[in-house]
Amino acid sequence: MTFRGTAKRKVVWTLASTSIATLLIGTAPASEATQSVAAVQAQVTSLQIQASAIAEAAQQSQVNLIALTRSLNSVQARDSVQASSLAALKKSIGILAAEQYKNGVLGQGMTLMFSSDPTQYLNSAQSLSVVETQNAVRMRKFAAADIALKSTALTLNQKVALVAAAKAKYQAQEVAAQAKLKQAQKLLAGLTKAERARLAALQKSQDSAYQKKSLALAKGKIAASGAAALALRYALKQLGSRYMFGGAGLVYWDCSGLTMRALQQAGISLPHSAAAQTSYGKRIPLNQIRPGDLVFFGQPISHVGIYFGNGLMVDAPHSGARVRIEKFGAWFGSERYVAARRF
Repeated sequence: MTFRGTAKRKVVWTLASTSIATLLIGTAPASEATQSVAAVQAQVTSLQIQASAIAEAAQQSQVNLIALTRSLNSVQARDSVQASSLAALKKSIGILAAEQYKNGVLGQGMTLMFSSDPTQYLNSAQSLSVVETQNAVRMRKFAAADIALKSTALTLNQKVALVAAAKAKYQAQEVAAQAKLKQAQKLLAGLTKAERARLAALQKSQDSAYQKKSLALAKGKIAASGAAALALRYALKQLGSRYMFGGAGLVYWDCSGLTMRALQQAGISLPHSAAAQTSYGKRIPLNQIRPGDLVFFGQPISHVGIYFGNGLMVDAPHSGARVRIEKFGAWFGSERYVAARRF
């Protein structure tokens, strides 16, 4: 069961996740951006980071939604089986009652009490006892099946409500993330043509600098082995790829989509959610982290990257940015570092 949204929504999210440079059209840029343009860029970047954090929360909601939906499907299947079993028991009890009435079994007990043939009495009484025992067993089974079906029906109603709530939360988070991007676009629309041109040039210059530095660092020796090395190498191959909400390769990425696919190269299966990924692997103290460990930020968790070594990490940072190697520290934007996991 998929709740990714319509094709139209995907297009909107893709467009909303592109860089400032691709959103702005202008003439040849000036050599330096004005202070007002730099201030707008900082506000836009902040909104993009906020949007990406909300989108990552939506990924966690989607993971929960998928799990709840699977559970709902399981309960529905159990409900169907139990209903069929109850119907079969009810039918068999009806058939037995009809046979007893037809053959006069219900009245045989009184007849046997006045029988002059002890052998006939004992044989018939034994047959009657067997019939009554079978009937009692079937009635007990029927009662137990009826209770089980009612219990499952109650669970089913609860699961339906939980799925509906999870779906509503996921959709609300999608809307909230898009609202942040609309705020950013409104800021950009308020600039003059010349300011938009300078901002586009500034963004392009920053992207180029990040890419150049990242590629240079990626050429060095990876201080990792095993699963960590495989994950890092895969992540480094994605340098320069654009961020997109819900992106899990092979062209666009979000933060947890990148880490999920990177660890997948080492045969490790992770959910597409930064918050969910913290439940996997081994927790590592900050002073013991090694290249290849996943590092997490935010409370609730809203970002994940792969530690590269030397105070750096590989990540898909936020809307408007590209996969890169950047500084790792106590903070990612306004989100505090909270944990590291090793696989």
